[in-house]
Amino acid sequence: MKGQGLAAATAVLGAVAVTEAVARAHDRPPAAIAALVAVLAVAPLALVRLWPATAALLSATAALSGLLISYPVTVAGVAVLVLLYGVAGRWRPLPVAGALVLPFVLFAAVPLGSDRRAALLLLGAVAAATTAGAALRLADERRRHRATEQLAAASLLEHAARGERARIARELHDVVAHHITTIALQAEAARLATPGLPPEGARRLTAIGDTARTALTEMRRLLGVLREDGDAEQAFRPQPALRQLNSLLDEVRDTATGGGVRLIVSGPVQPLDPGIELTAYRIVQEALTNVRRHAAGAAIDVELRYGGDDLVVRIYDNGPGPVSDDSGGHGLAGMRERAAMVGGQVTAGASPGAGFLVEAVLPVKGATP
Repeated sequence: MKGQGLAAATAVLGAVAVTEAVARAHDRPPAAIAALVAVLAVAPLALVRLWPATAALLSATAALSGLLISYPVTVAGVAVLVLLYGVAGRWRPLPVAGALVLPFVLFAAVPLGSDRRAALLLLGAVAAATTAGAALRLADERRRHRATEQLAAASLLEHAARGERARIARELHDVVAHHITTIALQAEAARLATPGLPPEGARRLTAIGDTARTALTEMRRLLGVLREDGDAEQAFRPQPALRQLNSLLDEVRDTATGGGVRLIVSGPVQPLDPGIELTAYRIVQEALTNVRRHAAGAAIDVELRYGGDDLVVRIYDNGPGPVSDDSGGHGLAGMRERAAMVGGQVTAGASPGAGFLVEAVLPVKGATP
């Protein structure tokens, strides 16, 4: 009950109580006293929101006072008593709510009035109401306790997961970073220590060192996401997108032997969702790595086809083509997983002419305006 509704309920119950008290006291004047007792038993309902225990005690005092002078409690008065004691049991500590019942216990044990049966009925009613309110309070406390335990368990699980991610990140860094750093150092040492090294060889060794250092930087950035250690000094650069594709192709051209690398773009170029662009970039990166590994010296075409609901990415070369029917290597599997995460798909196999073709179809429903 709130505000005006509580006041209206108090007024209505008060009127009902007065009517009943006057009707029952017609042969026992003065009726005005019966009406006053009835009003005093109901009026504390207006205080239930602010002081439920005080309201219950005031209503009990009025009801017991009426019994002392042989004015029985009205039905409306009993209803208010039950409500007030229930609210007190619900919102006040159990010792306080239990203490509110003691006057009824004493009155029933030492019958000071003429109606001991009425005192026992009132005692049973207020005791039951207090017990029900306390039971609701206990149920709420248990529910909150379970919610707190679940939250604590979830926090511990998340903490353990973060710890495991940090451990994996440290192990990956210790193992992989050592070898990549060794590659960069050995390439640099070979360039400086080899007498009479041709310029082209020195350029290749420099490219090897630069590629190793780039890989090391990218690995550390990605492992930082796993660690989530809140290092304020760590600066995360944005993940690569299609606008960095020319830089990637330039790196391939610098290290390529023989064939060239072309970028073919068709359709109206538009900015896409960062997740789509990152997926497309990684697929091109992995496909280029596979070409360098399995078809060194082959010419490579990278095609981006914008338009419609999909971005089509095609990477094909003029190399020897598939060496076996098995197209489920880790690189291709990774491409398919990346594409599937954004709702796309990747196919790979022999190119229509010669060589090998990787084609990814990625939905652009997340394209930015």
